[in-house]
Amino acid sequence: MARDPIQMLDEQAAPPTRTTQYGDDPAQVYDVRLPERVTRRLTVVVVHGGFWRPEYDRAHAGRQSQAFADAGYPTAVLEYRRPGMPGGGWPGTTEDIADAVTAVRRDPDLDQPWVLVGHSAGGQLVTWAAAQSWAHGIRGVVSLAGVLDLAHGVEHGVGGDAITTFLGGRPADVPDAYAAADPARLAPAIPTLLVHARDDDVVPFELSERYAAAHHGPHVRLTPVDGGGHYGLIDPEHPAFARVLEAVDLLAS
Repeated sequence: MARDPIQMLDEQAAPPTRTTQYGDDPAQVYDVRLPERVTRRLTVVVVHGGFWRPEYDRAHAGRQSQAFADAGYPTAVLEYRRPGMPGGGWPGTTEDIADAVTAVRRDPDLDQPWVLVGHSAGGQLVTWAAAQSWAHGIRGVVSLAGVLDLAHGVEHGVGGDAITTFLGGRPADVPDAYAAADPARLAPAIPTLLVHARDDDVVPFELSERYAAAHHGPHVRLTPVDGGGHYGLIDPEHPAFARVLEAVDLLAS
């Protein structure tokens, strides 16, 4: 029987090895989780979801991140400012991702190469990162049920008003923001793996399909998952999580 997603999101992981500041704001931090024994020479950088809303922070990504550490990967979970927080929204949220990744790359405990893993809104953020000039040196990104076509998402009410709140309006209102932030319009420069459950009723599978069609080529690979809904991909106890580990292992190989 499927687990209650609310209960799953409320479950707490063991405390991180440490928390490190990358900026002056209290939200500009990342949690480091180090495995008992490093067996994978690749750092997993986790970007949490929650439709960019301030009430959803990195706490719900703790168990997912601990599972990566238990699999032998040094892991960092990024926090970032969201709309409604000072400096959050577009472009401050993406600027935080860029600054946090820069800090992780300089962290002596988090060896290169790196892979970014983002769920839901975090999927938008990591695929946005995959198209930036500073992505050079990142092994690849993994989008889990990502919001990968923002204009289409607005048209179909994905996340209610989350996308327009993040970007400051609809596509006709702030076209430059959509041009710069919408993954569907940004060709990735590094390998980009998409993992998405067909039965996702929060972020439709169609959004990953549209991204894959827009950027068809050697950099992009879509892995459909037959079950798990929106949250199974971040639940280490769900069978769908095995597909996430497979994607990360593929980039590590």
